[in-house]
Amino acid sequence: MKTPENALTRRSFLKQTALASSFFIVPRHVLGRGFLAPSDRITMGFIGLGKQVGGLQRQFLSTDQMQLVAACDVDAPKMTKFIENANAFYAKKADQATYKSCEAIPDFRQLLARKDIDAVVIATPDHWHAPIAVRAAEAGKDIYCEKPLSLTIAEGRAMVDATRKYQRVFQTGSMQRSWKEFRQAVELVRNGYIGDIKTVKVNVGGPPKDFDLPAETLPPGLDWAFWLGPNPTERPYNSVLNPATDAKFWGKWRDYKDFGGGGMTDWGAHMFDIAQWGLDMDASGPVEITPPTDGSGKGLQYKYANGVVMIHEPVAGSQFCHFIGTKGEVKVERGKLTTTPEPLASKAIGGNDKRVYFSENHYLDFLNAIRSRKPPICDVEIGHRTASVCTLGNIAYELKRPLRWDPGKERFKGDKEANSRLSRDMKKEWRVG
Repeated sequence: MKTPENALTRRSFLKQTALASSFFIVPRHVLGRGFLAPSDRITMGFIGLGKQVGGLQRQFLSTDQMQLVAACDVDAPKMTKFIENANAFYAKKADQATYKSCEAIPDFRQLLARKDIDAVVIATPDHWHAPIAVRAAEAGKDIYCEKPLSLTIAEGRAMVDATRKYQRVFQTGSMQRSWKEFRQAVELVRNGYIGDIKTVKVNVGGPPKDFDLPAETLPPGLDWAFWLGPNPTERPYNSVLNPATDAKFWGKWRDYKDFGGGGMTDWGAHMFDIAQWGLDMDASGPVEITPPTDGSGKGLQYKYANGVVMIHEPVAGSQFCHFIGTKGEVKVERGKLTTTPEPLASKAIGGNDKRVYFSENHYLDFLNAIRSRKPPICDVEIGHRTASVCTLGNIAYELKRPLRWDPGKERFKGDKEANSRLSRDMKKEWRVG
């Protein structure tokens, strides 16, 4: 008896099933270089959705190595805009059915409690960094935190300790370390191409100021008490601190001592960072800080144990870090490297030269570190040491007298008043360390 043409024998069924399965169980390289199954993408939540986060969102989404599943802010309109952008990005994906919508979460503690989130991006004002980061580490999340790492030196150390205790990966948002001109500058310095370093000049803004903003009408959708968060001193809402989503200017909360460290920690977290990197001081810092006494907010000098002097010397124009050695100079700013002798700018570093950590993409570097469980290019200790340099300068500017610093113990020598400024008053529920 013949088998009907539309009938399946057991053998033919198994043969066709195996053929069909081959379209689903295949090596990833067959699907294209860099393909990553949705189930293997790192799931992330974003905390703090101000103007800075737009670039962070684009950078992380462009890696195609992560999935944005949740977002948190105390300002509802900012959450709405962020989530609309995320969902619009995923709507254009060929495999859009595999993605879930990004969820709005008003309290970051609820976001941290989610078991389906691997890592978080913290882009809040600086006074919130430590309370969120420490709790994120406790919750088992890997962390990308914007610079400067912390508002105080004690909070920075608490962030390092929590990261180590819970074995988390932590990337500081000092992305200049992943830019070629800064890496070239640092390698020239480290390899002695300009001789022994005698002086480093850093061009960034000055210290923060006391709060002086008038009260304005609170906009709908903003939880101002939560925005103030850890700070025990009540401050009125003002749009300078938290601009609307369509504002053309950046929030200026960092200008005020309650929330930031002024230009010293804003651009200082970038340019002092390059100085620390070039001087191979990522695990240390200066030992003496000498401020001017005229209240000018410029001219402060840091001295390292090896005799190198770093000067905070604000001038007009682009921010930069300028290394001056016995045989030449290296000056670096964003997109520009100037050297003396001039050919050093394009000098090929290699052979027996010392090399620094190589990364071309600060955000992908973080994701790769999550998978490898190795430190990224700007680990939490590095971010903490850079932020400490900035804050040490602010303390010296405020006290208007020389200070002696022990970078190992992270204490001022014989100066109780200066040591009292290593931490700040915080509401009990938000204290760290």
